[in-house]
Amino acid sequence: MSDPPYATGQVVGRPSLGDVGEFGVIDALRKRLSSSSLVAVGPGDDAAIVQAPDGRIVATTDTLVDRVHFRTDWADAYDIGRRAAATSLADVSAMGATGTALLVALSAPIDTSVEWTMRLADGISDEANLVGAVVAGGDLSRANTVSLTVTAIGDLAGRSPVLRAGARAGDVVALAGRLGWAEAGLAVLSRGFSSPRALVSAYRRPEPPYDLGPVAAKAGATAMVDVSDGFLGDLGHIARASRVVAHVETDKFDVSDPIAAVAAAYGTDPLTWVLTGGQDHALVATFGSARDLPAGFVAVGWIDDQHLGDEEREEDEESADGLKSPGAVLVDGVPFAGEPGHRHF
Repeated sequence: MSDPPYATGQVVGRPSLGDVGEFGVIDALRKRLSSSSLVAVGPGDDAAIVQAPDGRIVATTDTLVDRVHFRTDWADAYDIGRRAAATSLADVSAMGATGTALLVALSAPIDTSVEWTMRLADGISDEANLVGAVVAGGDLSRANTVSLTVTAIGDLAGRSPVLRAGARAGDVVALAGRLGWAEAGLAVLSRGFSSPRALVSAYRRPEPPYDLGPVAAKAGATAMVDVSDGFLGDLGHIARASRVVAHVETDKFDVSDPIAAVAAAYGTDPLTWVLTGGQDHALVATFGSARDLPAGFVAVGWIDDQHLGDEEREEDEESADGLKSPGAVLVDGVPFAGEPGHRHF
């Protein structure tokens, strides 16, 4: 059974990318995008020129592919654009920086409608505007399926970057943003439903706490990461990079009523969605003490120093119960029974 025309961005009777041509579409996109004083040269030249007030550039890139990271029959072009931009901008925030510009590469079938492409651009631009960023350039290419790569550039404004490798024994693990909403929305869509609308909307258009990344950096966060693949899995990145053990207390997490209701209907533990679901793009960070937590962050655990020296590690790579290994994430004192998050391969 073939997909409906809309599923690949096609709209019957409307001009397609093939009808208008690469440069016609690019010209239309240029007229649609906003500008910024930080972008000295924007779309239309061989490369963009973006100001770097701090003298350093924070850069990250993500590729989203139809039927892998999104589905065009589950979300419209505008929401896909918002989601794609959020994926990269959240990574910039997790470094303690603020997004300034995006570079976007779109590959799509030749019969993809121009209208769909313009709405995609609107979504990307509107999400970027939330942090004061703009689309500075990109690329348009023909492909058999829709693929979208967004590179985000950010500015640290003189701050030190917050890396994954700074957590220390005694630090507090804190969370900003919501968890489990997008995963519950994905479960709803996967079963052919479109409500509760709040959960479906959370999957289609995440709401990362962009402003809290720089706030955490100013407050002295010792490590931080964007929760894109699952809270436990991404906290594990901090634990491994810092060579510590992270402890998580499940009674510190809020399970919203919509998530609880859908989980009950599907016979699922809602806490699993909260702990392992990705795509909400919350922030998890570590701070020296609870007194250091800025508004918007909630303590959900702590860091323990279980570092093993090189000689010890050769003799005892991991204790019998798995609790001593640096990089472990323990949930209520024990290893989590299951996948801690999404795996791409």
